[in-house]
Amino acid sequence: MTPLAREIAATIAQDGPITVARYMALCLGHPVHGYYATRDPFGAGGDFVTAPEVSQMFGELLGLWCAEVWRRMGEPSRVALIELGPGRGTLMADALRAAKVAPGFREAITVALVETSPTLREIQRKTLEPSGAHVRWAATIEEALDAPLPALVLANEFFDALPVRQFVRTEAGWRERLVGLADGALAFGLAAEPPADLPLPERPAGATLELNPEGLAVAARIGAHVAAHGGAALAIDYGEGRSAGDTLQAVRGHRFVDPLGDPGEADLTAQVDFGALGRAARGAGAAVTPLLPQADLLERLGLAARATALKARATPAQAEAIDAAVLRLTDRAPKAMGALFKALAFADPRLGPLPAFD
Repeated sequence: MTPLAREIAATIAQDGPITVARYMALCLGHPVHGYYATRDPFGAGGDFVTAPEVSQMFGELLGLWCAEVWRRMGEPSRVALIELGPGRGTLMADALRAAKVAPGFREAITVALVETSPTLREIQRKTLEPSGAHVRWAATIEEALDAPLPALVLANEFFDALPVRQFVRTEAGWRERLVGLADGALAFGLAAEPPADLPLPERPAGATLELNPEGLAVAARIGAHVAAHGGAALAIDYGEGRSAGDTLQAVRGHRFVDPLGDPGEADLTAQVDFGALGRAARGAGAAVTPLLPQADLLERLGLAARATALKARATPAQAEAIDAAVLRLTDRAPKAMGALFKALAFADPRLGPLPAFD
């Protein structure tokens, strides 16, 4: 057992099984043994590669998206630029560099990164130091949105890492999936009683359901803020417009592994229910866009033109790498980035159509 597995097992032995959400929260965010507290998991040498690590073009286009939204807002003199789950800081560094083409935008923004990992905060600080931007860190979205300013929020592969609760419809009704012990090892099981804290929809026996209460709370908080103070949010993640049932997965060394196998040593994620996120933001007063595949988003924001400009100054090997990055970001095969990842935006209803969604 990993150190975290031993700690979780001891807690279960003393207090009983825990929810899948609590298990995810411990695996990813434990202050000593948590996955993000102890490592840099990004890139070829880590456990997975995110779009900002594939190419600078991804972050650049998102930076231009923010600058264009700011322009459509009437170029307010002060605006908060916030990123949720900023990884190494690569996306924000690329976004800030590209946004220099918008006169006045860099001078108007204050940058806030919502990050809890001390390890990643230090990496982000080093990455963003050359940008010259004043950056502050926040532990929660509440802390990042602490001023009544218009806000531009970016969330790339953030919502998929938030803890989910799972439920199974048995012949006796809904039961929450729990993590317990079987022969001394961590194992999934079901609660003996139906959940008392929330109503669940009618489903046939055998159906599964995932809920992301933390993600819905974040979406509602952002939605309420942009509706009251102006701005917009762009979320890019993997998932669909509805709940897909049991989607919990673990990745280690770019391979799928058992989610219960090595707690704290593998990344845990679940598909994002974009429909639920949109309803949460809309219920808080925000306007919500249709769901857009990542390939469509990047192509509409000018990926081809940016690639052409980069290749004009590139060596043949560099040009080949740029073409490969474009393909990876926009590949529409069923399990490829361009189709698997989706984009959803929500904004101040007074703002009107958003770039790429209009």
